[in-house]
Amino acid sequence: MSGENVYEKAKREMRLSEKILAEIPGFRGYKEKELRRESDKLVRDAIFQRLREARNDLREVFQMFSDQKFHEVMVRMDRLIMRFDRVTQKVNHAAYGYSGFFNIVKIDEAKLDRMLAFDSGLVNYASVLVDKSKALKKDVVDNKFEAVAEKIKDIEETLSSLESTFDARKEVILEG
Repeated sequence: MSGENVYEKAKREMRLSEKILAEIPGFRGYKEKELRRESDKLVRDAIFQRLREARNDLREVFQMFSDQKFHEVMVRMDRLIMRFDRVTQKVNHAAYGYSGFFNIVKIDEAKLDRMLAFDSGLVNYASVLVDKSKALKKDVVDNKFEAVAEKIKDIEETLSSLESTFDARKEVILEG
């Protein structure tokens, strides 16, 4: 789900009354900004949901490690889960969309379009994290522990990439 696709879909699905109002001078720009804001929020919500899904799988894996007394990786898993919690909340509570007149942080349309492009990449990272977390969970359920440390490291690296991309997105918002 790319950011631009969400925006274009929202634009196509405007009600007749919204289309008529969009022809009123000044209202069209306002509505365009509102659509961008809404699509930005929808994309970030999708990222948030995927991250939560991956984190929940990792919590189940942690519990299985605990049940099997697989202490070698429990500390690492605990840190990974805490990091997932932090990144998930960062995504959930990020500034979004076009700002109103009195908001402290102003986000212009060009920046918002760049944010949507970042969000498209973030959706991909989040989906990869879900897939990798499910693969790790399946291996643990099947008692295949040979590559557990390697898979945890891979998940950590992917989460780092997602967080770096998300932080770059924040810089787009804050740049002058």
